[in-house]
Amino acid sequence: MVFTTQIFLFVFFPMCLLTYFLAHKISSIKKLRRLSEKLRIKEIVLIVFSLGFYMWSSFDNVWRLIFYIFIVYLLGLWIQTAKAKGSYICVHQSETTEKRVYFCLIPLVISVSLITFGLIYFNYSNFLIHCWNKLFGDSIGPKSLAAPIGISFLTFSAISYLTDIYRGHATAGSLIDCTLYLSFFPKIISGPIVLWKDFQGQIKTRSLSLNANTDGLNRIMIGFAKKIILADSFGACLAKIPLSGMDQITAFGTLILYTLQIYYDFSGYSDIAIGIAKLFGFEIKENFNFPYRSTSISEFWRRWHISLGTWFREYVYFPLGGSRAGHRKTLRNLAVVFALTGIWHGAGWNYLLWGFINGAFAVIERVIQKKRCYVKTPKAVKYAVTMIVVMLFWQLFRFQDLADVVTVFGLLLGRAPANNLPYTWQYYFDTQIILFAMIGILGSTLLGSPKLIAWYQKFAATKIGYCIQELTLLAVFAVAILFMINSTYSPFIYFQY
Repeated sequence: MVFTTQIFLFVFFPMCLLTYFLAHKISSIKKLRRLSEKLRIKEIVLIVFSLGFYMWSSFDNVWRLIFYIFIVYLLGLWIQTAKAKGSYICVHQSETTEKRVYFCLIPLVISVSLITFGLIYFNYSNFLIHCWNKLFGDSIGPKSLAAPIGISFLTFSAISYLTDIYRGHATAGSLIDCTLYLSFFPKIISGPIVLWKDFQGQIKTRSLSLNANTDGLNRIMIGFAKKIILADSFGACLAKIPLSGMDQITAFGTLILYTLQIYYDFSGYSDIAIGIAKLFGFEIKENFNFPYRSTSISEFWRRWHISLGTWFREYVYFPLGGSRAGHRKTLRNLAVVFALTGIWHGAGWNYLLWGFINGAFAVIERVIQKKRCYVKTPKAVKYAVTMIVVMLFWQLFRFQDLADVVTVFGLLLGRAPANNLPYTWQYYFDTQIILFAMIGILGSTLLGSPKLIAWYQKFAATKIGYCIQELTLLAVFAVAILFMINSTYSPFIYFQY
């Protein structure tokens, strides 16, 4: 089940929302409050619907998910117990440092290794087999593996759970807490990645309010418009353009459309997830901050998929020493983070190359950021270079085969295919798609202007402005629903990760 389907929007989501609000109402009755809190009714409702959401997508994998959650919870208890025992040893014995490391760090290393092994086994086994065969001339056959849905995001959440317990930033909580965190349906399949230390405190302190509910519904409507009206339109257009049948203008057009599609697809999903979480009292941090306004690759990655960047910063970059370990080690740490980012996105040379290229630019920018020539370079030039790099190398996401990427780059340089083209760019890019592309470009850049945002917030704070805002969102949402009903193209790009 995905958010932008009729079964979710008209059946699953209303049922979940009504059941949760009923449970919330019961818990607010004085005579039933204590019993409700003891039974954790609201959390149980969310868990049941979350498991149902996951089961709709994959019935067999839901049992694996339940087993997985139970194992992660036991590992968390092990780490917490070891940490408490290590603290006891620190107080009562002389060989404090060695004992504490043994009792605290070893359980974490074993637990994270077990969790990571699952991700490697399902997502990277065949790629590693292919590499082995190439290196040693063997002929080991590929495994028939179907990775559980959302395993990458689930793995990162589990590592956050275990690491935050080890660091003392959070406790293991109850089995219900752990299950809710790992299975919470707005984020389980495709993020945003929420850290355990940020989530645990909200389980008991969250509340419902009219403002939060309104904000949540607005985000959902914005997310639907981004995904269904814009991203799906761009995706449907790209799907009908054959790689071997493009002229140079068409190739440039596909470059722009895919750049817009991947942004509105993933940011739209994130908006829906954030909005749904708000309706249940959970605050999930922003996942995008107008990345196509960036003037460097480093800034781009501070604005794009923020939750992923936060995870790598918390659990990889800082443990390696961050930027406090000296200039050379800082560059090394950046390179490691970007290499792992590429590997996380998928098992293939295209993802490794994509991670290497972005890492190389980030390292170069760190080296020259204080150089006079770089400081004096106009922002317009920096912006142009950044966007060219981003758009070109998004093609490594679009095509799994590097030969296809080379073909696209050749078309961009004017190397027309040998065969006669059946259609020119006018056939593929009609008035509607050009209009949507213009809206997409303005929406991903101009609307991020701080001055425009400040003006809009001031306008929306007035009664007239608020009414216009809500009526506009409702109208756009209605159009999005019509698109959803009539469209046959709706896959989320990031579901494959």
